[in-house]
Amino acid sequence: MSDTAAAVPDVFAEPVKRVRAGWMTLLFLANIALWLGVYAPIQVLLPQQAELLDAAHKETVFGIVTGIGAAVALVANPAIGLLSDRTCSRFGRRHPWTIAGGAIGAAGLLVLAEAPNVVVMTIGWCLVQAGLNGMLATLMSGIADRVPVGQRAQVGGLVGIAQMLGTVLGAVVVVVMLDLAGLPLGYAACAAIVLAGAAAFVLRTPDARLPVEFRPSGRIREILADLWVSPRRHPDFAWAWGCHFMINLGNAFGTLYLLFFLKDAVHYPDPDSGLLIMMGLYGVALVFGAVLAGHFSDKSGKRKPYVLGSAAIMALAALLLVIWQSWPVALVASPLLGVGFGVYMAVALAMLTQVLPAAQNRAKDLGVVNIANSLPQVVAPLLTTLILHWLGGYPGLFAASAVATLLAGILVTRVRSVG
Repeated sequence: MSDTAAAVPDVFAEPVKRVRAGWMTLLFLANIALWLGVYAPIQVLLPQQAELLDAAHKETVFGIVTGIGAAVALVANPAIGLLSDRTCSRFGRRHPWTIAGGAIGAAGLLVLAEAPNVVVMTIGWCLVQAGLNGMLATLMSGIADRVPVGQRAQVGGLVGIAQMLGTVLGAVVVVVMLDLAGLPLGYAACAAIVLAGAAAFVLRTPDARLPVEFRPSGRIREILADLWVSPRRHPDFAWAWGCHFMINLGNAFGTLYLLFFLKDAVHYPDPDSGLLIMMGLYGVALVFGAVLAGHFSDKSGKRKPYVLGSAAIMALAALLLVIWQSWPVALVASPLLGVGFGVYMAVALAMLTQVLPAAQNRAKDLGVVNIANSLPQVVAPLLTTLILHWLGGYPGLFAASAVATLLAGILVTRVRSVG
């Protein structure tokens, strides 16, 4: 072995050994718990809490709380990723931050359970976003750390399915808990599931230790500057990031206000049950799209054609709701949106991990990628308020969703290093 090869620690090596089913299962369960902790509140608990605290301004309260929380996520995700890249704990680089993130997120959910006003509600949601985005940063970096390129669409598909299942199961869990004992039990159930998912992954999977001599050094200013990834030096990363942002913005426009859409535009008599039906259709279609796309993308090595197809399908789903705001059309649009997002999620992680600038900064760079997940949660509520009041109501909102996803398709064509 050459001195150069010997000098490179295993944590920086490109993975070549396929991960086993046990590791993928635990990652899958941890992601279900994480996304349940995020989306059950966003889709059911936070809107209902906003309505309880201020029924006359429920949309504004919901937008303020989710917007501020998402702003916290923008900072937490890359910052905790950067810290994990520099962690030399005997327990590994990622695991200490995964369990800490899960614990902070669970604490935030318990704060929300007893929030007496909008201020405390906002503080609780900020804790949730900080903790769970830290957990997200370290779980996603595990894919780049341990999964070879030829298996990443398969694993990415599982992560996409986990996101959907977390969303659907979260809606089911909280609706049942609401019927039994109201908002506090719904939040407490989410907190317990988040902690269980994080603990299972940390306790049952390995995490490579970074030797102290390889920990990056630098002053605070240099560390903060390291959060920037230059689009000029890394154009493929920038184009892929832009694509990821626009897909998530389009998805946020299309899903964040579904409960209010069913109440105020469709006038569905039982919007909570209607949301469960829509999410069930969405979920089945997402699994179908993710499994098929993950298999064929890894087999062919191609990523961009699947992204283009997913953008077109998601835009079609949104355009249907531009033309018709009715329950039957919602039942058609839900599985279309699901299959489109499933195809995208299967190949997105594979594509994004292939354009990361440096192995030693995987978690930080994936944290920057995850800003494209969080930033739409800041932008979408603000823009949605404007659209609903001044730019055409729900037809305008779904038109914005279609435009965003089509722009994502245009941006991905500029990525050169991925087929």
